Amino acid sequence: MGRVTERRRVIRIRNGVAGVRPDTLVAEEPLEIRLNGRPLAVTMRTPGDDFALAAGFLVSEGVLGAADEVRSIVYCAGATEDGSNTYNVVDVQLAPGVPVPDVSLERNVYTSSSCGLCGKASLDAVRTATRFPGLAGDPVRIGAGLLSELPDRLRGAQKVFDTTGGLHAAGLFSPDGELLDLREDVGRHNAVDKIVGRALREGLLPLAGTVLLVSGRASFELAQKAVMAGIPVLAAVSAPSSLAVDLAAESGLTLVGFLRGASMNVYAGEQRIRTEADA
Repeated sequence: MGRVTERRRVIRIRNGVAGVRPDTLVAEEPLEIRLNGRPLAVTMRTPGDDFALAAGFLVSEGVLGAADEVRSIVYCAGATEDGSNTYNVVDVQLAPGVPVPDVSLERNVYTSSSCGLCGKASLDAVRTATRFPGLAGDPVRIGAGLLSELPDRLRGAQKVFDTTGGLHAAGLFSPDGELLDLREDVGRHNAVDKIVGRALREGLLPLAGTVLLVSGRASFELAQKAVMAGIPVLAAVSAPSSLAVDLAAESGLTLVGFLRGASMNVYAGEQRIRTEADA
């Protein structure tokens, strides 16, 4: 799996007996994202799909909305004193004519694998206007029974999690439950960025008529990323935050939390969830 996993020596204790064995850990390394050569953000991520991660991050920041707005995405050499390439610095060059945002201290943020975007000057600075404002009118619907099956389908497709047990996942599904894309990362927001970035590079934005499922909780940032990519349904196996619910209600996003077995809580956009009573 290359840099996605690493082997470490561990003392394993079972029933009071200690033994030495190798253990497989998920890799975590910093990725610096540059825009037209200028530093924009640093995220702690699992290496892999770095170009998609950078592109997806810029979609969520309102910089990108279409594949033709990107001239190139490359790894930067000379990131160390000896000039070697660590593959931990990515530069996104915008196409001619694409507006370059102000890369100020307010936008130069550090993104940890746990909290997502931190250091925004204010809530208003996070509420970036989406390129795809028709989210509320997306007519997609999905049955509650089918939605309850998606966590198991997502878990069954997580190859790296099976080896390490230490990754979050994001899965993009069709309304009939087909898994369209799956990304794993130490940060759930990175996994979503990788899905959105791949869609951008393949010319698939907006992701209308799809369902985004994330492991863990649904933060404001994940709701924001769904809105920015034109995804109408966001589901999480754990709790949403109050701001995520507010954003979902304001933007027309369907937000589902505590998706476990046959139970779930629908916090916004309930018209897209079909129940037995609707049959």
